[in-house]
Amino acid sequence: MNDREKLLAEAGINTRLSHIGNDPADFHGFVNPPVVHASTVLFPNARTMETRGQKYSYGTRGTPTTDALCDAINELEGSAGTILVPSGLAAVSVPFLSFLAAGDHVLVVDSVYFPTRNFCDTMLTRLGVTVEYYDPMIGAGIEALIRPNTRLVHTEAPGSNTFEMQDIAAISAVAHQHGCIVMMDNTWATPVFFRPLDFGVDISIHAATKYPSGHSDVLLGTVSANAAHWQQLWDGNFAMGICGSPDDSYQILRGLRTMGVRLERHQESALAIAQWLEGRDDVARVLHPALPSFPGHEIWKRDFKGASGIFSFVLDVRSPEKFKAKAHAFLDALSYFGLGYSWGGFESLAVHVNLADRTISKAPAEGPVIRLQIGLEDVADLRKDLERGFAAAAAV
Repeated sequence: MNDREKLLAEAGINTRLSHIGNDPADFHGFVNPPVVHASTVLFPNARTMETRGQKYSYGTRGTPTTDALCDAINELEGSAGTILVPSGLAAVSVPFLSFLAAGDHVLVVDSVYFPTRNFCDTMLTRLGVTVEYYDPMIGAGIEALIRPNTRLVHTEAPGSNTFEMQDIAAISAVAHQHGCIVMMDNTWATPVFFRPLDFGVDISIHAATKYPSGHSDVLLGTVSANAAHWQQLWDGNFAMGICGSPDDSYQILRGLRTMGVRLERHQESALAIAQWLEGRDDVARVLHPALPSFPGHEIWKRDFKGASGIFSFVLDVRSPEKFKAKAHAFLDALSYFGLGYSWGGFESLAVHVNLADRTISKAPAEGPVIRLQIGLEDVADLRKDLERGFAAAAAV
C-alpha cells in the first residue's frame, strides 16, 4: 500500500469519494481520467498478441476509463473485483447466469425487485433452475429451506417497495455452512451506508443508475465479488460479452464525487417527510427503516450507517374498491413529484406500486402503497405538493 492509498484508507467517506478511481499523475495531471473509446487494441508484436502480454487487449476487457470506475467501486465495496454491465437488472442477471446451472435450487427474497423476479420466473426456470421465494424476515431460519442442490441465496435489503429489513449476517452465515453463495442487491443503501461483503455477502450488486449517477440520465450496473468468487464472475461475464461503456462509466465516476453529500441531503429530507407523514390521519403506515415504528428498524440501526431517499407509505383507505382510484387521484395532483420509475436522481418521484407478485410478503390491507423518491428540492415545497395529493385523494 502506497502513501496515497494509506491516506485514503483512513479518510472520511466524502474525502474518499473525491479521490478514489483516479490518480492525476497517471494522466499528465488531469483531475478526471480520459474517456477512452476502444474496440481494437494493437500489439507491438505477434508474441505479445499471442500471450495477451499487455494490460489492454480488446475493448470488452476494459479501458482506462472503465478500470477507473471499477477501482473506485472496489475501494467502496472492499471487493476483489468489479464488473460493469449496462443496467441494474443486468447486474442481477449476469451473476445468476455465472453461478447457476440446470438442476440448481436458488432462494430469492419475496420482497425482491420485480424485474429480478420476472427474470427468475422466466429465464432461470426455462434453463432448469428451481426458484423458491422466502420471507424477508426469516433470518437464520432460512436453513430450513436449504436443499442439497441449493446453490445461491439472493438478498435485498431493504426490500423493494415495502422495505423489509433482512438480517444479512445471519443469512450469510447459515448459507455458507451449506456451501451456498450469497448475493445482495444493495442499491438502496449504496456502499456508503452498507458494505455487504463485510456482512458475509459474496456478490454485491448495485444499480449505478440510481445514486452513483444522481442525475437520471445514465443506465449502468456494477457487480462486485470477494476473492473466492471474483474469477468465476469475471469469466461468466466475459463469456457473455457484456460490458459497460466508457462514456457511461465516466458519468458514473463523476457522479460518485458528490454522492456522499447528495445522500446526506436525500436522507435528511426523506426522514423529515416520513416523520411528517406518520402524523397524518390519512396515512395508515410509513414504510421507512429509519423510523423507530418500522418492524425492521433495529436491524437497520445495528447494521446500516444511514438511510437513502426512497421509502413508501400506505394510504388509509380501507375500502379495496377505492384503492386504485384514490392512489391515481393522489398522484395526478402532484406537481413537484414526477410520476416515473427509477430513483436516486435530483428530482422527487412518486409511483403507486403493484405488489400482486408477492407470495409471502403480501400487500398491506389498509390501502394502496405509494413509493416516494425524495429528491433535492426543499422539504417545505414537497410537503405542500403532497398535501395537494392527499386533498385530491380525499375527494374521491
